[in-house]
Amino acid sequence: MGTRGEGALLADGAPVGIPRDAAREAAREELRKAVYHQHEPGLVQRCYDWIREQFGKALGGIAEPLGGGGNAALAVVLVVLLVLGLVAWRRYGAPRRAARADAALFGSAQGPRSAAAHRADAAAHAARGAWEDAVREQMRALVRGLEERTVLSPRPGRTADEAAAEAGRALPGQARELASAARLFDDVVFGERPADERAYRLLADLDLALGRTRPQPVPAGGGTA
Repeated sequence: MGTRGEGALLADGAPVGIPRDAAREAAREELRKAVYHQHEPGLVQRCYDWIREQFGKALGGIAEPLGGGGNAALAVVLVVLLVLGLVAWRRYGAPRRAARADAALFGSAQGPRSAAAHRADAAAHAARGAWEDAVREQMRALVRGLEERTVLSPRPGRTADEAAAEAGRALPGQARELASAARLFDDVVFGERPADERAYRLLADLDLALGRTRPQPVPAGGGTA
């Protein structure tokens, strides 16, 4: 479709006298019609294409000094993702580790109970397959038993790690097993390791073995804060 402007001819060969500016404006108005743009990408698509283009340029700029083209760019992306994963792990894993160190073995609202009572609860939980509860109660039974034998002095707020460290000084022959028991308790109770019968049995067997030892009592306060 021709545009009539200065220098154009009619069908009979007569010149058209429309000024050039007016012809240009008429052409611009014509091109604004939707029929000429119906197959063009939408705004969202154009934004997506632009972001993808900029991202590609950025990767290319990083990878170019390394050589290797696309392979180098892929390596850079993988390294960036690895770093982000490590940052996230440190950011969200640290509170859990801190919670382990600060969580008291015996609940603050829980009154003193005998080692035998804790053992009975642990056995009842184990009988119905509630292994996490069985592990928790069996570890409490183990520590309470050491307190009843004066291997440990009773101290509210003691953690499993603290109890194991204090008892290990009085029972150097079982220090490694006590540290492993505290670590097992932390892993199970704080959800990082599924509880099972084996975990419960390890604590129960250690409890029995400790009952046959003749340790030197730990001084009041246990030597730790």
